[in-house]
Amino acid sequence: MNLNLAELNRKLIAAARANPPSDQVPYAFEKRIIARLKAPVALWSRALWRAAAPCVAVMLLLSAWSVFAPGAHSPATDLSQDFENTLLAAADPEQPADSAW
Repeated sequence: MNLNLAELNRKLIAAARANPPSDQVPYAFEKRIIARLKAPVALWSRALWRAAAPCVAVMLLLSAWSVFAPGAHSPATDLSQDFENTLLAAADPEQPADSAW
């Protein structure tokens, strides 16, 4: 089976030129495309709405825990200050590395 790729290419190009594409859109083409797109979107939409309730519940639990946790309002455990010191420790060349602790 000897394949001549140049001859095969020439025949395929000739066949394509003999049958030009039509300017007409098939009947209900848009409706078929939209119907195929709706199925995955509907699945994702349903899954995301179902996941919203547990996410809100977790957010409320963590918020309540951070507000009502013992020692949450004492100045010794200021999380925002600890977080800022940790992030800016590498950016401040004059501050010694162990001074944040």
